[in-house]
Amino acid sequence: MGGSEGVETHVLMVTLPMQGHINPMLKFAKHVSHPNIHFTLATTEQARELLSGDKPHSASVDLAFFSDGLPKEDPRVEENRLESLRNVGGKNLSKIVESKRFSCIISSPFTPWVPAVAAAHNIPCAILWIQACGAFSVYYRYYMKTNAFPEDLEDLNQTVDLPALPLLEVRDLPSFLLPSGGSHFHKLMADFADCLSDVKWVLVNSFYELESEIIESMSDLKPIIPIGPLVSPFLLGADEDKTLDGKNLDMWKSNDCCLEWLDKQARSSVVYISFGSLLESSENQVESIATALRNRGVSFLWVIRPKERSQNVRVLQEMVQEGQGVVIEWGPQERILSHVAISCFVTHCGWNSTIETVVAGVPVVAYPSWTDQPIDARLLVDVFGIGVRMRNDAVDGELTVAEVERCIEAVTVGPAAVDMRRRATELKHAARLAMAPGGSSAQRLDSFINDITIT
Repeated sequence: MGGSEGVETHVLMVTLPMQGHINPMLKFAKHVSHPNIHFTLATTEQARELLSGDKPHSASVDLAFFSDGLPKEDPRVEENRLESLRNVGGKNLSKIVESKRFSCIISSPFTPWVPAVAAAHNIPCAILWIQACGAFSVYYRYYMKTNAFPEDLEDLNQTVDLPALPLLEVRDLPSFLLPSGGSHFHKLMADFADCLSDVKWVLVNSFYELESEIIESMSDLKPIIPIGPLVSPFLLGADEDKTLDGKNLDMWKSNDCCLEWLDKQARSSVVYISFGSLLESSENQVESIATALRNRGVSFLWVIRPKERSQNVRVLQEMVQEGQGVVIEWGPQERILSHVAISCFVTHCGWNSTIETVVAGVPVVAYPSWTDQPIDARLLVDVFGIGVRMRNDAVDGELTVAEVERCIEAVTVGPAAVDMRRRATELKHAARLAMAPGGSSAQRLDSFINDITIT
């Protein structure tokens, strides 16, 4: 990597105080691992207690906090928080920017006012895009009007034909584009598209071999630089003693005892179920999935938040009591996915979970809900080829037991299961090669570091 020996380079990373946004930033800093590069992670005051305690963030990352402009007791409804940050975030962040000589500012996509702050201080700015390259392509082409989209997106059955992507229906688009997604999210992403004029680099938590055609399709528009997968080094085959400070920051206490339970299970015998840090499953969803697991006699490890919700579903409680499975409120997902007992992952298809399951080589049952999850599901099934899509009933909108059974069978013992697992293994190896010295992502990361450290 470049830079004058002994000259320190300071990089400011800015993100919202959300687990799925903070962790990719921390993983990015971990993978850079350059003795003369020092990172400062800045987020809003609400995360101070969470981040400043005995947390496993990298020792090379300093912490800084700024006000979001709302009173301490404000409930912080997303619409209000985004609007307040849009108005005062830049001013409040500037105090941190002025406290140190930063060589680069790296912004989350969801703080689109940050690049203007960087420009005002004459500091080059990068975006760390924490979703798929495919999602970036959709957003860019929609807001920059480079491709045709339906005039209104009310009809979810309309189709959208975009380069390097399978033929999409409107329901496959990121929900922030849709009328049902909320005007504040639509405005947020429009602001993001506008901010790209002040952005020098778009870094992406993906790797070339995973989304090569999409990456190439953007080369003449706004080039994107895959520097991932940004996961814990042990998932990429690193020695354990080199990964002690590479853990996630978890907003909930992680139940590591589930790993001991997994140790007692047969190879490829356990279905892992988790719908991420934000979504809460309905009782219908829990009951349908549980009943399907009981009918098929499949062991399971299930993350349910809040865990008490599972106590309302009798069939699930009976299965836990009988030893068929374990329910936890939160767990070490990367460790779980890499465990030999896991056969498949029933997932909401958030990008962090998606990239982790790709690196772990685990097939999926894709059950998306909102934001980028629908397009991630299409990628997992129709581009990466490592899963099946699980859908609610077309009539009553509920998840049926039969649908869950169909999907679990398809990815574990169905005719296509062998091909899915083979493809998942291929992508696992490709991910490791991408991040290894000389790999596609490693080279691009080195190039970026050279750019910001050359004096």
